[in-house]
Amino acid sequence: MYQYHTSSWMKHLDFILLDLVGLEIAFVIACLIQARFSSGSDLALLREANLLTVLMDICAAFFLESYRGILRRNRQKELAATAKHVTTICVAVLSCLFITKKSGEFSRMILFGMWGMSIGIVFFLRIVWKRRIFRRIRRREGSRALLIVASAENAADVVRAVRRHPFDDLRMVGLVLVEKNSKTRIIEGVPVVAALDEMLEYIRKNWVDEVFINLPETRTIPQEITDGCAVMGLTIHRKIADAPNPNRCQIVEQIAGCTVVSSSFGMATASQMFLKRMMDLVGSMAGLLVTAVVFVGIAPVIYLKSPGPIFFSQTRIGKNGKKFKIYKFRSMYMDAEERKKDLMDRNEIKDGMMFKVEDDPRIIQGIGHWIRNTSIDELPQCWNILKGEMSLVGTRPPTLDEWEKYQLHHRARLAIKPGLTGIWQVSGRSDIRDFEEVVRMDTEYIKNWSLWLDVKILMKTIAVVIRKKGAR
Repeated sequence: MYQYHTSSWMKHLDFILLDLVGLEIAFVIACLIQARFSSGSDLALLREANLLTVLMDICAAFFLESYRGILRRNRQKELAATAKHVTTICVAVLSCLFITKKSGEFSRMILFGMWGMSIGIVFFLRIVWKRRIFRRIRRREGSRALLIVASAENAADVVRAVRRHPFDDLRMVGLVLVEKNSKTRIIEGVPVVAALDEMLEYIRKNWVDEVFINLPETRTIPQEITDGCAVMGLTIHRKIADAPNPNRCQIVEQIAGCTVVSSSFGMATASQMFLKRMMDLVGSMAGLLVTAVVFVGIAPVIYLKSPGPIFFSQTRIGKNGKKFKIYKFRSMYMDAEERKKDLMDRNEIKDGMMFKVEDDPRIIQGIGHWIRNTSIDELPQCWNILKGEMSLVGTRPPTLDEWEKYQLHHRARLAIKPGLTGIWQVSGRSDIRDFEEVVRMDTEYIKNWSLWLDVKILMKTIAVVIRKKGAR
C-alpha cells in the first residue's frame, strides 16, 4: 500500500508534535519561574492560556504552513522561521485573552518568558530532529527501493533528478532501459539491472517497492509490463507531463473525469485562500464603518467644491480579465474623464500603460488633493472587497483603455484579485515611471505570495499613508 500526504502540514506531523512539546516545556518553566516570585496564580486562567497555546499552534500549522520546506532551511533561516512561528502564536494567545478581557489578569512574566524560551527550545528540538532525519537519509534506513524505467537518452537526467530530491526517501536499486541489447551497465553510479523484457523477472526475485517510469514522449512501454507490476502489488509512478516552465507550480488533479497536470506560476492551498478571504471580510467590514464616518465629514465639502455625485464609479478589469465597477470618493471634477484626453501628452508613465500627471488640473482644488494624499478616496473599495471583486492586498486594476494595450506578459499581473493596496503601492509608487517595473513587481508578488507577505504589505501601507509618501 502506498502512503501519500495531501498537505504539507500532515507531511510534517512530527515537527508539529515537537513544537507542541517545546511550547509546553517553555510554558511550564515560565509558570514555575513566576511562582517563585509571586503566589496565588489563577490556575484556571493558566489552563485556559495553555489550551489556547495548543490551539493556536495547530491553527498556525494548518493556515500558515510554517513547515513548508523545513528540511531545506539552514540554521539561520530556521531560527527566523521559529521566531516568526512562536511570535505569531504568542500574539494570537494574547489577542484571545484581550478579547475575553482576561489579558490584564495574565502574568506578563509568563507570557514573555514563554515567548523567549519557546524560541530557543523549539529551535533546538527542530535542529536535533532534522539531524536525525539527515542521518536516516544518509543510512537509507526505512527508504523505499525504487526501480527506474527509462531510455538510454534520458536515464542520466532521471537519476540526477531523483538525487536532487533526497527528502523523498527513495533508494535507487537499479535501472531498466527500454532499448534492447543495450551495452550500458552503469549510469550515474546506478546499475542497469535488466532489459525491459527481463524486468518482471528481476522484480520477482529482488527488493523493489516502487517503479518510476520516466520515458520521452517518443517511447512507450508495453501494457503487460505495467499490468505485471500491478499484479505484484507494486506502486507505479508514471511521468505524465513535463513542466512547461521550471518556474511554474504543478499539481495533478481531476477535471471532467480526466487526470490532468495543472500548472501556474503561483498556487495556494484551500486553507490559505480561506484565511485570506477571512482577512478580506474582516478588513472590508471595518473599512466600511470608517467609510461611513468619513462620508459624513467630506461629502458636503466635495459637493460644495464640485456639485455632483459624492462617489465615483468606473469599470475596471479584475482577476483574469473579469470586468467590475470600482468605487471611490470623488476627488476630481465631473469632466475629468473628458479632460484626460487633452492631458495624455503629459503622461509620466512610459508607453502610456497607466496614467499619471504631476499637479493634475482635474483634481478638485483643496479637498481633492487632501483626499488623494491621505488615500481616503480608496475607502469605498471596501464594498468591492466585501463583494469578492477585490482583496485587501493585490494588484492595481487597470482601466479599459489600459487593458486594451496589454501584451501577453502584462496579463500575468491579473492572475489574482486586484487589491486595495499592493507591493507597487508600498514601494514608492510616485517614483516608479516604468510600467514594466510595475508588472515585474506584481508578478513577483504573485509567485512569492503568502499570508505573511500580505500582512507585511498592509503594515507598510499604513506607514506609507501616515507619511503621505507615494500618494497618487
